[in-house]
Amino acid sequence: MKEEIRLTGSGGQGVILASVILAEAAVLNGQNAAQSQAYGPEARGGACKAEVVISDETIRFGKVITPSFLLALNQKAADQYAAGVSPETIIMLDDSLTTPAGLENNRVIRLPIIETAKEKVGRLVTANIVAVGAINNVLKICDNETLFEAVKMHIPRGTEEINLKALSEGEKLGGQL
Repeated sequence: MKEEIRLTGSGGQGVILASVILAEAAVLNGQNAAQSQAYGPEARGGACKAEVVISDETIRFGKVITPSFLLALNQKAADQYAAGVSPETIIMLDDSLTTPAGLENNRVIRLPIIETAKEKVGRLVTANIVAVGAINNVLKICDNETLFEAVKMHIPRGTEEINLKALSEGEKLGGQL
């Protein structure tokens, strides 16, 4: 098993934290993982991408070459990072976004990630955790308990309840596919 995962959005949406959590979950599950990130000069609002390579075998190159999975949480990121995907790439878009041109042959998954964070969880800042739950449900990186352990390792104390709710809502979204 090898997954090359690219998470994209804007600074402040939590895509880097989401990638760290997915990598941690894979390691807790006995897999190898390499995580990297890049973002624009703006601390918040600039373009941001984070990548995770997960494999049962030794990872010899820790960067994503051709993603097997792409998440986009805003339109600019969707348009910018859609280039370079293969027809086999699974693309998860927030359902408020327009599918970038040229992705007609891909498996495009549209989910209300941001709306779920706002309306069902009650906090927009949990959209990244909602996405983590949905991604795990699609890619089957680990079981739900292991994923929550990885989340707890990287969130502030006292936010476990809301993040568990966000994770659960994301798992439900991913389970609808």
